[in-house]
Amino acid sequence: MMLGMSLSERDLTERLLVDAGIGPGMRVLDVGCGRGEVSLLLSQLVGESGAVVAIDRDAHWLGVARERAREAGAANASFVVADMSDLPKELSGLDAAVGRRVLMYQADPVGAVRGVASAVRPGGLVVFQEHDASMVPASVARLPLHAQAWRGSGARWSAGANLHMGFDLWAVLGAAGLEVQQVRAEAIVQTPDARHPTAGIVRAILPRITGAGVATEAEIDVETLDARLEAELRGSGATYVGDMVFGAWARRPSAASGAPE
Repeated sequence: MMLGMSLSERDLTERLLVDAGIGPGMRVLDVGCGRGEVSLLLSQLVGESGAVVAIDRDAHWLGVARERAREAGAANASFVVADMSDLPKELSGLDAAVGRRVLMYQADPVGAVRGVASAVRPGGLVVFQEHDASMVPASVARLPLHAQAWRGSGARWSAGANLHMGFDLWAVLGAAGLEVQQVRAEAIVQTPDARHPTAGIVRAILPRITGAGVATEAEIDVETLDARLEAELRGSGATYVGDMVFGAWARRPSAASGAPE
């Protein structure tokens, strides 16, 4: 990591996928792909000899992801409108399935994982990355603007989401019949010299923030938010933890040991 650069969620996701065993030549399913952030990362990891099938139930965001992949030259990635709870029958025998921030929105996460695992070959990987909101934000110093921005950016997690899904990963994957191999948690830490693009997140979801009544556009003043966040962090000389990210990977049991029901 370069000095002065904040460890990003992409960094955490890439390390999780690589450590889990995602690599060249693999055929991987990306569930709930949204704008295609993870899809593009997977496309790079599996290379030209591999393939990525990304699904999302929102046709608009799937279109955005498809266009981003076209611009990036990710010819090994394809995009299909589908829900993870009702996968197309032709999706089977894949080497791995991956999801980021999707289980927290599932009414039946165990059933969802069981369905996703059915598209993976015996012995194949299932990898999920989820967040937990019980330990953040955290700082020894008082950082009111950062706390306010964190509450605003939390609007991306709609009502009804399980904000403790990270803590539930081991139990959910195991209950789905998978052999859990590792669960980890990593914090995204900010210092005056290494900051997170919080203002960019707030800008992207501004309609959700104002719609939820968290704050008005005038109160947020998104055009100056980044400068004010930087000034607060530099003025305090503090370290700030704004995100706690859990990752886990498991394998579908081989034919000899049984498969998820």
